[in-house]
Amino acid sequence: MLYLLIPFAVAAVVTLYVVHSSTRHGHFSADHDLSGPQKFHSRPVPRIGGVGIFVGLLGMVLTAFAMGHPGARLGGLLLLCGLPAFAAGLIEDLTKKVSPAKRLLATAVSAALGVWVMGAVITRTDIPGLDLVVATTVGATLATVFTVAGVANSVNIIDGFNGLSSMCVSLMLLAFAYVAYQVGDTELALWSLAGVGAILGFFVWNFPAGMIFLGDGGAYFMGFYLAEIGILLISRHAQVSPLFALMVCIYPVFETLFSIYRRRVLRDASPGAPDGIHLHSLIYRRLMRWAIGARDARVMTRRNSMTAPYLWTLCISSLAPALLFWDSTPMILGCMLLFGVAYVALYWRIVRFRTPKWMVFRGDAGKLPARKPHA
Repeated sequence: MLYLLIPFAVAAVVTLYVVHSSTRHGHFSADHDLSGPQKFHSRPVPRIGGVGIFVGLLGMVLTAFAMGHPGARLGGLLLLCGLPAFAAGLIEDLTKKVSPAKRLLATAVSAALGVWVMGAVITRTDIPGLDLVVATTVGATLATVFTVAGVANSVNIIDGFNGLSSMCVSLMLLAFAYVAYQVGDTELALWSLAGVGAILGFFVWNFPAGMIFLGDGGAYFMGFYLAEIGILLISRHAQVSPLFALMVCIYPVFETLFSIYRRRVLRDASPGAPDGIHLHSLIYRRLMRWAIGARDARVMTRRNSMTAPYLWTLCISSLAPALLFWDSTPMILGCMLLFGVAYVALYWRIVRFRTPKWMVFRGDAGKLPARKPHA
C-alpha cells in the first residue's frame, strides 16, 4: 500500500500548493487561451499538473531507496529516462514555444534511454513480417521508440476534459499491475500502483472542479510511463501476449490514428492541426445537453466534468477483454478489431446527429425558463 499511498499524498500536496500559489506564477503557468477549438474552460487555469505527478513518483523513489527496497532502482530509472519527455512538455506549458515535433523528439529520446538503460524494448509482436523487423537490434529500437512516442502523443490528444486522460491512464496502469501480479512480477506491479497513486494525487484537484490542468509535461510523462511499464511487462514475460499492452492502450491510440485519417484523408488538413471534433469534443457538444449556451463558470465546469465518464466507460470496454485474454494474441487481436468497429460506428452516429437518445444527458439546469403569461 505504501507504493500507492506515498505518491498519492506527495502528489496531492504538491498539486495543491501549485493551485494555491498560482497567483504568483499564473502569468506564465496558466492557460489563458479560452477560445481555441479544444478549450472548454472559462477562466485561466494552471496547466502544470504534471509537476505534482513527477514529484509524487520521485517521493516514492526516494522512500524506496531509504527503505532499501530492491525495486527502487527501476523506479529511479523510469524517472530518469522520462525526464526529457517531461521537461520538454513542461517547458511548453510555461513558455508556449516548444513545437509538437520537438516534444515528440524529446519523448523519443526518453524511449531510447529506456531501451539503453532498462532494456525496455519490443522484441516480439506475434505479427508476421513485423516480427522479422523487431528481431534485429535496430528494428527493435526503432519500433520501441515509435511506439512510446506514439502512446505519449495519444495520451496528450485525449487530454481535453477534467479527469479524462488521468483516470484513463490510472485504469490502464491498474490493468498492467494486475497482469504483472499474475505473472509474479511484483516490481512492475508496485511501480504501476505508484503511477496510479501519483496520478490520483493530481486527479482529486482536477476532477470535477478543474482547478489545475495536466499540461503537456504531465500528459507526455504519463504516456511515457504507461508505455514503458507495458513494454517491460511483455519483454520480461513470454506468456503475456505482445498485443496485450496495445489492447490496454487502444482507446487513446485508436483515437490518434482515427484523427490522423480524419484530418489527412477526409479533410485534407495537417494531421497535427488541432480541431474540435475529437470523440470527446463531440460528446461534450452533442451529448451533454446540460445548460447549452451558458457561459457561467460553474455551469461550464460541471458540463465539462460530466463528459469524462462517457470516455472512462469506453476505456473500460477495452480493458475488460485485455484482462480476460492477456495471454492470447488471437483473442486480443479480435477484440482490437471489434473495438475499432465499435468506435467508428459510435463516432459516425454522433457526428451525424444520430446519437441514441439514452446517451444524451439533459439536466434541469439546461431547461429554458418558462415564459410568464401575458396579463
